[in-house]
Amino acid sequence: MLRWMKKSNQNDSDAYTSTIDGMKKVYKKFVRPLEELYRYQEFYSPLLTDSDFDAPPTVMLLGQYSTGKTTFIKYLLETDYPGLRIGPEPTTDKFVAIMHGEQDQIIPGNALAVDQRHPYKVLTRFGNNFLQRFEAAVIKNPVLQGLNLLDTPGVLAGTKQTVNRGYDFTGVVKWFADRVDMIVMLFDAHKLDISDEFSKTIEACKGNDTKIRIVLNKADKVTNQQLMRIYGALMWSLGKVLGTPEVARVFIGSFWDQPYSNDENRKLFEMEEEDLFKDIQSVPRGAIVRKLNDLIKRSRLAKTHAYIIAHLKNEMPAVFGKEAKQKQLINNLPAIFEQIQRATGLPAGDFPNIAEFSESLKKCDFSKFKPLNQGLIDALDKMISTELPRLMAQVPQDQEVFHEDYMRNLNKRDGGALYNEDTTPFGVGETMDILNTPVPINDYQYEFEQLGPDADGKINGTQAKKPMQDSKLPNTTLKRIWALGDVDKDGKLDIREFSIVKHLIKLKLDGHELPVETPKIWLEDLDTDELKR
Repeated sequence: MLRWMKKSNQNDSDAYTSTIDGMKKVYKKFVRPLEELYRYQEFYSPLLTDSDFDAPPTVMLLGQYSTGKTTFIKYLLETDYPGLRIGPEPTTDKFVAIMHGEQDQIIPGNALAVDQRHPYKVLTRFGNNFLQRFEAAVIKNPVLQGLNLLDTPGVLAGTKQTVNRGYDFTGVVKWFADRVDMIVMLFDAHKLDISDEFSKTIEACKGNDTKIRIVLNKADKVTNQQLMRIYGALMWSLGKVLGTPEVARVFIGSFWDQPYSNDENRKLFEMEEEDLFKDIQSVPRGAIVRKLNDLIKRSRLAKTHAYIIAHLKNEMPAVFGKEAKQKQLINNLPAIFEQIQRATGLPAGDFPNIAEFSESLKKCDFSKFKPLNQGLIDALDKMISTELPRLMAQVPQDQEVFHEDYMRNLNKRDGGALYNEDTTPFGVGETMDILNTPVPINDYQYEFEQLGPDADGKINGTQAKKPMQDSKLPNTTLKRIWALGDVDKDGKLDIREFSIVKHLIKLKLDGHELPVETPKIWLEDLDTDELKR
């Protein structure tokens, strides 16, 4: 487990070994008692557990079917995950939480919901139909050490929208949207229409606008002129659905490991991919601040909720006319909110949505509500004014520790597409019979000599870059190939290393997966004098 998540071994309950440790303590001591007394969980979200604070940050992918969500995840991890299926029609029919583990396995939704290590217990409220469409895919991958990914079913379009999924799809999306750290919405450059279900899905993400990143995928399939028109059409469509004056950031590219169909925009795609991957890399660093911010918002809402419930309790008659009075209070909620706001000085933004709150109140018996406990309110105010600033002061240190741990894992050789080692000239599997045979060096010797090797018989990254990019493979894939080919890690290639690089490119273009490491048979000593002859 990463250092910032480690639990305290100290006996001093007031000492915070980390920001996460501190958030757990202040929530249990100051916030949860107020929530329990005034039945917060019946109106908003369930009470928090340690797993809600310990859970790694999550990136959720949304999009209509066949926009490349699952392929994007495979591109990010540079490997398949258990249960992965890719196709032109809706193939991912489940919500799949992809997380790190020592052994590859699939954990069914019902098992996830009862596992106290994961924050999914609340999902049982969506019923067994949903839990049968929810699972975790566990895989050992450095990208996932400190970051979870959430693959989602393709949003339906056309006549498929009339099919009943058997559970509240938009409700599930909203639940996840409120809790994940980033929402990546993918659009296909050839399918910009936003279906009714996708429109509802985007609506469910409202209130989380700062988490949303828009990706225009498969952009290599169109020309420059077409791409400009498609981009404009996408922005126009999004403007109608998102309903915000701010322009959403759109990342343009082709996020898979196959050659670009049209590489005239290659430089643009490379810069966009680099920006998006840096954004994803920053998610773990910002996770602590997001959780602390959510705790502050929850604390303020819990305080406002306590005042509302106590006021309704105070307005109820002692004996007769309770039912009529309760209906009257529900109908008069706007005036009650204004009255409480004037009396307490609470900001209007801290009050709940009247329509949703009214629906929740209809299920309650006001006579069972509790009167105001001023002691709990005062304790919460003290926490907000003293304890939370203490935690905020500790955030920068914990952020650096977490980011350092995460990037160290990524910079290992098998760190997926987020691999950050920058010694290759590109900036930013399974083995087959071909991997068990020597590399045909003679096939690549003439091309190598035309590049002008130096006195030591080597070419540098600049010399090797163009012939590698002629393959039209994306830079992320070429970076991986360079790492496998540059055996001695000196930033140059001799004839043997160049042949390995070219052979790996041919391997990829023929539709095979790259090996995890350079085959040993390719590393055997060669008789260079004979090669010269």
